[in-house]
Amino acid sequence: MLRLLKLVFVVLILLGGAVIVYAYVGDLSPKQVNVSSPVELDGG
Repeated sequence: MLRLLKLVFVVLILLGGAVIVYAYVGDLSPKQVNVSSPVELDGG
């Protein structure tokens, strides 16, 4: 039982490390797109 808990703990540590590495190395920034649309203004 203790061996299984150690395995789960090690896997959680490795997964946490993988998420942190992906956050720093991977491109998580959103893509920016220029949006142009006509706008009607009231001249009143």
